[in-house]
Amino acid sequence: MKALILAGGKGTRLRPITFSMAKQLVPVANKPVIEYGIEAIAEAGVKEFGIIVADAAEAIKEVCGDGSRWGISIEYISQPDPLGLAHAVKTAQPFLGDSDFIMYLGDNLIKSSVSGLVREFETHRPAATILLTAVPNPSDFGVAEMVDGKVFRLEEKPKEPKSNLALVGVYLFDRRIHDVISTLQPSRRGEYEITDAIQGLIDRGLDVRSHIVEGWWKDTGTVEAMLEANRLILEDIEATNQGEVEDSKIEGRVAIGPGTLVRNSVVRGPAIIGANCLIEDSFVGPFTAIDNGTNLVKTEVEHSIILSDCRIVEVSARIEGSLIGRGVEIGPTRGPAKTIQMVLGDSSAVRLSG
Repeated sequence: MKALILAGGKGTRLRPITFSMAKQLVPVANKPVIEYGIEAIAEAGVKEFGIIVADAAEAIKEVCGDGSRWGISIEYISQPDPLGLAHAVKTAQPFLGDSDFIMYLGDNLIKSSVSGLVREFETHRPAATILLTAVPNPSDFGVAEMVDGKVFRLEEKPKEPKSNLALVGVYLFDRRIHDVISTLQPSRRGEYEITDAIQGLIDRGLDVRSHIVEGWWKDTGTVEAMLEANRLILEDIEATNQGEVEDSKIEGRVAIGPGTLVRNSVVRGPAIIGANCLIEDSFVGPFTAIDNGTNLVKTEVEHSIILSDCRIVEVSARIEGSLIGRGVEIGPTRGPAKTIQMVLGDSSAVRLSG
């Protein structure tokens, strides 16, 4: 079995962060989103990976490399025009050949065993296996209509969904999917939909199995979803301290990276602080991820993601529910304490006055 990871999307819902970095590289708990998928599939024993890339190809190659650190090989496949998931599969066909493959959307996070899915697929040999989960907003996803426990019909982002079961961004296929994709026409969105391709398998009488996701799943395509994914990952973090803590209180599960100094501060977990950071006269609250090289001085922050090399100084209002890009500078502020929420792209500079 091979793996196909899709990392070509533009991430318009995460702007301005994605003006300067691929959405698949935005860190959750200080690790790029795409790495969670790679690790999960590699743990299932899959060795050959293809990654679909577009505008951010070089940045993704720099982060993922040749795959050797995970014991895998990676081939990068260019898809200049984002014409849909089925088009991505067609673009990757020379790499995939006649192999079974698992397709994973690079901006998705799933807390479910990929190993079990691979074993189940290899045991039962269906044409496809799809993952489903109940969602409150099915019109935003591909939706499965079930009859007698089997997938009957799939529809991409329907105006009137027949169920609340959304397709999770993980699919397993054998070579028969290529035959169907070769017959597809663009949808009303102008894309070659993977839902239409899977429906083609069903219409041909082929076996399409479904699997309800156990645990959680997140499409990290929005700021709110990214922060929620960060919270869910941090729920399982282990407490470690590779830095220095002076006159500070560390409460709960907190991971502190090497070269980091926490001085005269309170850090309340679950939280993660990367390497070579300075946390001084500050409060870091639960569900916060602070990446490498960031200075936080006389500032309070919680339930936020702060990327690398930021300098946040003397912010009198508590920063909450925020996503702050690389190299951002914020502060100082004066006036009564309030809560502020920000989404800032790389190298922003913000000065707040009370």
